[in-house]
Amino acid sequence: MTDFQQRKEQLLREHEQLLNRQNNRLPSENGIYFRYEHPILTARHIPLTWRYDFSEKSNPYLQERIMMNAVMNSGAILLDGRYLVVARVEGADRKSFFAVAESPNGVDNFHFWDEPITMPDGDNPPATNVYDMRLTKHEDGWIYGVFCVERHDDTQPFNTSAAVAAAGIARTRDLKTWERLPDLKSLCQQRNVVLHPEFVDGKYAFYTRPQDGFIETGKGGGIGWTLVRDITHAEVSNERIINARYYHTIMEVKNGEGPAPIKTKDGWLHLAHGVRNTADGLRYVLYLYMTSLEYPTEIIYEPAGYFLAPQGCEEYIGDVMNVAFSNGWIVDNSQFTIHNSQSAIHDSERDTRRVLIYYATADTRMHVAESTVDRLVDYCKNTKKDGLTTSASVETIKALINRNKGL
Repeated sequence: MTDFQQRKEQLLREHEQLLNRQNNRLPSENGIYFRYEHPILTARHIPLTWRYDFSEKSNPYLQERIMMNAVMNSGAILLDGRYLVVARVEGADRKSFFAVAESPNGVDNFHFWDEPITMPDGDNPPATNVYDMRLTKHEDGWIYGVFCVERHDDTQPFNTSAAVAAAGIARTRDLKTWERLPDLKSLCQQRNVVLHPEFVDGKYAFYTRPQDGFIETGKGGGIGWTLVRDITHAEVSNERIINARYYHTIMEVKNGEGPAPIKTKDGWLHLAHGVRNTADGLRYVLYLYMTSLEYPTEIIYEPAGYFLAPQGCEEYIGDVMNVAFSNGWIVDNSQFTIHNSQSAIHDSERDTRRVLIYYATADTRMHVAESTVDRLVDYCKNTKKDGLTTSASVETIKALINRNKGL
């Protein structure tokens, strides 16, 4: 056996071991969700056939011909009993593309499909880069993917960093064949745009994030909302902010909707990201809020602070430090395996559907956290809103102390 053949066998063996590695759930530190031991997807999970030329004649040193940098920011969906994520895969050339990875249980054994997604441009100008797809199974019967489309800002021809962001829209039935629709038309740049899963007043509803520039939000005030009559010619009109940014909070610089919200008996459950400035750069964290079932723009619960932040070196360190980002979660009917038999809440009153929260860290790798609908709703309903001052925070802590004294 030649050195080439020996190394090829070793590569195949080690890759298969990585893909089939069991991912163990870790003890919960906060009672809200459970992290898992290993990332679910990294650059090393990408198929070897995408990276290596396995011909000994044309690649005698068995070099990695197409190097990959990261797997991050993945949309997620439960389709025909299969746990699927549409991952943002970034090559060493900095170009991102979409690829589907499938798992039998949603927490490990993720395998990429044979080829990346071929995303057509349709009638849109060709994109330099596409990324961060949110998947929405809409009541009209389609699965929509809404994603960021990046192009060079040609008004600044000599600035090779000048970019323009728009929201691309595509739809599919199976995540294999995609129909590209026109980009969302807007007077400003748009990122982190998400399609609501139901019609509102007979129209398609979008969560938006208006911003003046590619990076800076400018006068864009937070997570917006707009209604669209025809999704095949979607245009932002009557946009209004429903979840605003505030000074000295986790979302003082930016905030954006994560995946499409989950419908619960208590309201729509939202996952979003917030961004603030630090001496070490921007810090991205995740937070939850809830809106009314009857009026999806009306916030009914808004817990203070972050819900999930980068934890430990394995989440903090990477291409972009101190970043947790999510644009995908799955709710299914499988029952959570940890129950508290002494709970004051009767099991028949619980919504114990499992929620798998897919989040990326440091723009480098994908993780999963596990919870249930009732845990997340309980967190939203019983965590105080941010009082926006130190004195308000102290009073909230003292109220809890006094309550515990009476127990």
